[in-house]
Amino acid sequence: MTDDDGNSVGLVDTRFIRLVERDKPLQLECGKTLGPIDVAYETYGRLNEAKDNAILICHALSGNAHVAGYNSVDDKKPGWWEGMVGPGKGIDTNDYFVICSNFLGGCAGTTGPSSINPATGRPYGLDFPIITIADMVKVQKLLLDALSIERLLAVIGGSIGGMQVIQWSIAYPEMMAAAIPIATTTHLGAQSIAFDAVGRNAILADSNFADGQYHQGEVPGQGLAIARMIGHITYLSEEGMRQKFGRQLRDAEKYSYDFNSEFAVETYLDHQGQTFVERFDANSYLYITKAADYFDLPRDYGSLKEAFAGVRACFLVMSFSSDWLFTPAQSEAMVDALVANGKDVSYCNIASGCGHDAFLLEDETLGAFLSSFLRATRRPGVNAGPLGDCCKGRCRVGRAERAHRARVDYELIESLIEPGSTVLDVGCGDGELLARLTADKGIQGRGVELNESFVLGCVCRGISVIQRDIDRELGSYGDKSFDYAILSQTVQTIREPERVFQELLRIGRKVIVSFPNFAHWRCRLQLLFWGRSPVTRQLPFRWYNSPNIHFLSLKDFDAFCRRLGVTVEKRIPLVETSLSPIRFGANLFAEQVIYCCRND
Repeated sequence: MTDDDGNSVGLVDTRFIRLVERDKPLQLECGKTLGPIDVAYETYGRLNEAKDNAILICHALSGNAHVAGYNSVDDKKPGWWEGMVGPGKGIDTNDYFVICSNFLGGCAGTTGPSSINPATGRPYGLDFPIITIADMVKVQKLLLDALSIERLLAVIGGSIGGMQVIQWSIAYPEMMAAAIPIATTTHLGAQSIAFDAVGRNAILADSNFADGQYHQGEVPGQGLAIARMIGHITYLSEEGMRQKFGRQLRDAEKYSYDFNSEFAVETYLDHQGQTFVERFDANSYLYITKAADYFDLPRDYGSLKEAFAGVRACFLVMSFSSDWLFTPAQSEAMVDALVANGKDVSYCNIASGCGHDAFLLEDETLGAFLSSFLRATRRPGVNAGPLGDCCKGRCRVGRAERAHRARVDYELIESLIEPGSTVLDVGCGDGELLARLTADKGIQGRGVELNESFVLGCVCRGISVIQRDIDRELGSYGDKSFDYAILSQTVQTIREPERVFQELLRIGRKVIVSFPNFAHWRCRLQLLFWGRSPVTRQLPFRWYNSPNIHFLSLKDFDAFCRRLGVTVEKRIPLVETSLSPIRFGANLFAEQVIYCCRND
């Protein structure tokens, strides 16, 4: 046991509880019943008097109840999410009461196929009934009932754990304030089912499998190791494998010209397979992967939109750029369904080369999002001013990025928006404008932003934000679903401004657009006398690092609106040093401009 960083939860006991008796078995989705059911679980931190700080963590395929800390002084490794759970970490046990149980069908203390079947006196093996993600969640709910936990601050989980989070939000919407599904999906695609099938077949074909009753003899280690090797490949990424292993040989400089493992990646997979056999049950692997295969919300509810229609929790959905097992596109489909239902959802796709395993490895970045979101959920309120140390400064951006998002005067934009309105800010930066509007006007705001640091800034402020390239899609937002759509200092940076502008006119009853005026006299003089791309207070970039790809003036935008048949309600030309609109020569003297438009 080691505690080098000084912020581990330390020694923790795994507890066991019987939740279902044999004479009152649990009804399973497959139509069969199961009892008795025992559950292994661990808790960290303390439940406060208000009982509003409880967090349930749901583990993935090979996980267990031991999330953090050590079960004994002899433990060489801590819990599987040690980097995330503990004092001062992403899930701070100084603030939260954390619960994690080994799920139904597991092999780490909770009833599963390796448990004793009371009807036969021997391990269930393949007599264990087929279970689903919904069955796992039912048992977790029974555990919370036994612990007298009536409501959760959040349910958090990655991979198959994320499936459980989603199921929780649907099955028990009143039980939780927040749902945080990470690196997961609402249904497996054909490729993921195929990988699961190959892994299961490797186990079933092992000569030691013995129809699942191998517990008195040799375990099907070869089949289970192969299943783990196949699975582990899907957890990594091509980039990560190339950087870590490349084509390196493990213990030699020349090829051996035989079929023994000699490449570093081969011996790594051999090691992963062997260590997995030492700690995991082959039957559990069969049942858990089958439960994941059966998880299919579109099939169960007719569509993702219908599946999420009744959820009440606010969502933070997280994915990772190099995850090809549960891809960012699958997370975005979930986000789109939540948006289409008008639910409170934030989303970020974290840039990482670690593949699917990134949710276990990107502790700092993921931890910053989790800690900020949990804090905002527990203590609602917005920070309209400069961001502080809410996430240890990770939401802060450099001077160039701040200049990229240089804003027009927020006071003037605020003056255009009615109190209590709904507002979508597209290209919202770190959420400062939405935070001010929430504090001053009581609006209900949502943001769309591409920059990861700015997305984190919004989360720190308690602003719902979706990381998205607005050039790609805004179709999940319904017609006239917002009173105002804002495109502030962004129109000149997007590839298809006409399409985006028309989308915003569809989404918002009114659209507020602001941009720097490229026809300002300083720009003209620099081009006229020096023949170079202008650099001004509003355009502080050189030609080679500018985010601006369109160069428009007030007259250009006036003509643009006329061509589209758009009504301009207000046109406010400004100079940076004054809040007063320019009355004459606006196209020459205005440094920036605000338009308020509508589509009749």
